Amino acid sequence: MARTITGTGRVTVVPLLHTWPDQYVVLAYATTGAFGDTAVIGYVSPPGVPDPGLLGIAARHQPTRLYGSTGGGGFAEACWLICVGWSGQSVPKPGGLELGSAVWSLECAGTIGLGRTMYGHDRLCTGRFVLADPVLMRRASALTTG
Repeated sequence: MARTITGTGRVTVVPLLHTWPDQYVVLAYATTGAFGDTAVIGYVSPPGVPDPGLLGIAARHQPTRLYGSTGGGGFAEACWLICVGWSGQSVPKPGGLELGSAVWSLECAGTIGLGRTMYGHDRLCTGRFVLADPVLMRRASALTTG
């Protein structure tokens, strides 16, 4: 059973075109831990919808060409996912959703320690992201059409 991480704070939700021309996943980005040292990147979907495989999506973008590798463990893929979330927050995407303070939870499917700080984070937690407010969750889920 996956552990659940919870938090309250800034959340950025963006649709991500991951397979051309029309396959989207909705990503949510938040932070937790001391000074936000842990990046939280999750897919937004109703219960029962399978995990889209965020690390696999990242791997298809050949992140090792940009970030190199630390010898395995998903370092480059984690950095790529964090960059997507961080960039979506730094330069808001039209059609995205920026929540100044929201209660959220993540059904954590995995955690990757980076071994160094990237985009202000030392680790990444991925999994299914849920906004506690059902109205916000519906708004976030509606972003799937890009």
